[in-house]
Formats: sequence, C-alpha cells, structure tokens
Amino acid sequence: MVHLGTLGTEQRNPASAHIDQVPTGELLTIINKEDAWVAAAVGAAIPAITPFLDLLVERIRLGGRLFYIGAGTSGRLGVLDASECPPTFGVPAGVVQGIIAGGEAALSRATEASEDDPESGARDLTARGFTPGDTLVGIAASGRTPYVIGALRAARAMGGLTAALVCVRGSAMGREAEFAIEVPVGPEVVTGSTRMKAGTATKLVLNMVSTGLMIRLGYTYGNLMVNVQPKNEKLVDRARRIVADATGVDTQTATELFEAAGRDVRTAIVMAKLNVARERAAELLAAKNGVLAEVLHG
Repeated sequence: MVHLGTLGTEQRNPASAHIDQVPTGELLTIINKEDAWVAAAVGAAIPAITPFLDLLVERIRLGGRLFYIGAGTSGRLGVLDASECPPTFGVPAGVVQGIIAGGEAALSRATEASEDDPESGARDLTARGFTPGDTLVGIAASGRTPYVIGALRAARAMGGLTAALVCVRGSAMGREAEFAIEVPVGPEVVTGSTRMKAGTATKLVLNMVSTGLMIRLGYTYGNLMVNVQPKNEKLVDRARRIVADATGVDTQTATELFEAAGRDVRTAIVMAKLNVARERAAELLAAKNGVLAEVLHG
C-alpha cells in the first residue's frame, strides 16, 4: 500500500506555509484561494461520475439501494448526504444509507481508530443487509482506508456495484472498485486536514450523485422538488408555490389544487395541466412510475 506521507493530501502547501504569521484577512484569503481549486477538480471528474450514475439509476429503479461508507470526515459526509435525501426528495429513508466506522457515536465524537480494520467494514456492510442489487460508494480522501477497502471487497464479492470516491490518483480503493472517482485537490491549507479541500470536494461529488439520481428517478420536474412532503408549514408553503410555478396558476388556485389532490404536489400538477380528476391523475402518474415529465410530455 502507498505510504500515507507520499499522498498529495498529506503534502505541505507552499501557499499556506506561513499562514500563522499573516493578518486575518490574508489568512482567510489563502483559504479561499485554495478552495477555489476544488470546483475545477470536481468538474474534471464528471466523465468518471457519469457512467456510474447512469448505472446506479438503473439499479435503483429495479429496487436496489445506495450505500455510502467511510471513516471520520468521509463517513460523516456520507451519512449527511444520505440523511438529506428523504426530506429533500420524499424518497423512503432506506433507499440511500450512510455507514460510518465506529457507528452513530462517531458522528459527533472522533473514533478514527476503527478505520484500520477491514473486517469491521465488511461486517458493518453485511449487517445493513447489503444485496447484489445494491450499490456501495466507498469514501476516503486518502483512498487507502482499510475499513472502506474491506467493505468494497465484501460488496464486490456479493455481486453489488462499487465505486470509490477519493482525493488522490491511483488509489488502493480505486483498484478495488468498479468505478474510481478521483478528485485530486492537492495539499491542504493545514497539512493533512482533509476536512478542508478534500471534504469540500467529497460533499460536491455526493451532491452530484444523490441529486442526479433523484432527478433521473423523477423526484423533480425541471428544478422543482415535486415530491416534497408537506410535513410542516414551511414545506406546505413550498408545495403550494411549486404547484403555482409548475402550472402557472395563481396562489389561491394552487392552494385549492393542492388540497384537492390530497396534498400531493405531482397529482395537483397533473390535475391542472391535463384537466383531469384526482383519481385519473394518480393513475397516469402510476403508469409512468411517478415521473411527471413523462406524464405531461411523454
């Protein structure tokens, strides 16, 4: 395995070599300039993300699930992205899941020692009921975390789809996975502090994967969150505004449609656009797996 000290994420950054000796404004400017490199590095990884996402969509449509697994910052970011999918898109909680070395306690308290055990990664994945129809994204800035490597090997042995999201080139994790998503962001402002540029890059890629997945599955209409679940007043207000935006009706009419549709945004939009009753709108949506664009334009 490649020695940790040779990785780009572990090198000293000459731009911040004297960051402790400069005025606060300059300190922050150094951080900001380094952060500016991250978006370009993520953009360069799009050709690697694209075929993975297309295959992931097919597997989720067949009933598969998406799992993220990582340790430390990487694990926390995976859990965060997974936990945001249900409230944002109304997708069932089990469709996207995050696993972190050390379990739930590691979300708020560092337990990084647990990342050194590959068997632990395999056990944690198996305990979640991972199946051949599922997909695993292993996350580690260094691309060499034993816990994640163990999980990737277990997932492949079970016949699942695997991807490695790393912030270096030619990683051990990348060799274990079917898809290697490499986002080399270079040395951190604080040497080895991969919660910074590497963490930002990881968050951006996870945003791409989960959001792209939900868009392809029909949880949006254009850029509107048409499967929003109106569980509080803020979300009820958002739902009404989405109905109005998608149909071009006024606020009062949108509210009436929303209520007549049983507070289901997609049903309300179909009712308005196609001038059909609630029951017929529901039938049309069911026939197209809930993909609103296919009901209205397909």
